[in-house]
Amino acid sequence: MPTTPDMTTASDPGLLDTLQHQVAVFARRAEQTRLGGVGQVRNSMDRAAYLLLNRLDKEGPMGVKALAASMGIDSSTVTRQVAPLVDTGLVKRTSHPEDGRAVVLQLSPRGQARLDEVRSSRRELMAELTHDWAPAERESFTALLTRFNTALSARQSAQGVPESVAPADS
Repeated sequence: MPTTPDMTTASDPGLLDTLQHQVAVFARRAEQTRLGGVGQVRNSMDRAAYLLLNRLDKEGPMGVKALAASMGIDSSTVTRQVAPLVDTGLVKRTSHPEDGRAVVLQLSPRGQARLDEVRSSRRELMAELTHDWAPAERESFTALLTRFNTALSARQSAQGVPESVAPADS
């Protein structure tokens, strides 16, 4: 017989209490360190900047509305978060090739280099924190954390929680 969420909650509230506590501890520690990695780039890029740069790198140049939609946040939040990235030269604003009035955001060469640096540092941190884990444990943890984040994002979307209030995802 399949287990329903109610059965899981009713049968093991202690496990769920431990899970919610560990998620809270993780969120606090992640925010304290910003999972900034090791070395000189530690704590040097905030979550919003990292997620925006990462999205532009993975999906390519796009307008503010498209970027907002792909991240599940509103356009005003993207505009506010992109402004310092443009000011520091990490993101370039260019005219849309088909509509010169529209603006396209793209990762600048400087932004790509900075993102690569931060990714490398964060990758090194992940390797350090999981150095004694078996490869299968890393894969399992990654799959479960991805599944957890996907479920959380879907729940927030279903409830209409704006991403500017909810934790940002990739």
